[in-house]
Amino acid sequence: MATLSVIIITKNEQSHIENCIKSVVGLADEIIVVDSQSTDRTAEIARSMGAKVSITTDWQGFGIQKNRALALSTSEWVLSLDADERVTPELALEIKSVLEGKTGDPRETCYLINRQSWYCGRLIKHSGWQEDKILRLFKRGAAEFTNDKVHERIIRTQHASNSDPAFKEGRVLNGLMLHYSFSDFDQVLLKVNRYSSLWAEQQALQGRRSTPLKALVHGISAFCKAYIFKCGFLDGAHGLALALSNAEGAYYKYLKLWHLNWTKTREGRGEQGDQGGSNEH
Repeated sequence: MATLSVIIITKNEQSHIENCIKSVVGLADEIIVVDSQSTDRTAEIARSMGAKVSITTDWQGFGIQKNRALALSTSEWVLSLDADERVTPELALEIKSVLEGKTGDPRETCYLINRQSWYCGRLIKHSGWQEDKILRLFKRGAAEFTNDKVHERIIRTQHASNSDPAFKEGRVLNGLMLHYSFSDFDQVLLKVNRYSSLWAEQQALQGRRSTPLKALVHGISAFCKAYIFKCGFLDGAHGLALALSNAEGAYYKYLKLWHLNWTKTREGRGEQGDQGGSNEH
């Protein structure tokens, strides 16, 4: 049977990391955790469960961090997990079948996985989350992550040698991956703020521009897509809350991009911004 490395990147995930690792015990030949200087017990818990833990001090984005974890892997196959994800027993059996060569075409070097996600305590069955098929299982040497700061993707290895396997996508595995994405709305707000900032920084570097009006249009569009076109109303109050947070995320992505452009333009003109002086009331 082929060997499997499970790679996980973390930052203050002590509430999730134990159950995440437990879900792949017996399946993984090695578990690699690349931690971004957690201030909680994430690294300690991971080490106690047999994971190989590497601490990094220079956060450069999700894509680069996952490629660091990938570079530490030594097995023939790689499964990438987030700390808030779990491999179900059914999915574990199916992955084992792939490793044994009993599932799929031997030429296939990567597989999609069906994922079910929870939002603030409720399983979301609509809102666009019902179509969540993610590429997470692949043969080492065939694929890598894009270097995007956020919303990284798995792509064919850019500098593959002739001896490396070709990038050939296999079928969708039937077993489910469970995703406990948010436990409360504090986490929702933190993620909206963090991801929108990373996205805006990345787009600004690529020369993309925005306006407050464009931000408003994208926010409204995101709400309509999740709540109306993807039937988020069928998820009840949680579906409405999810659609609103999607709208907020889209709005702030484009608003922050506009502000980065505006600030850069002012600096180019030599204009001075508000230095935060006190105001009298």
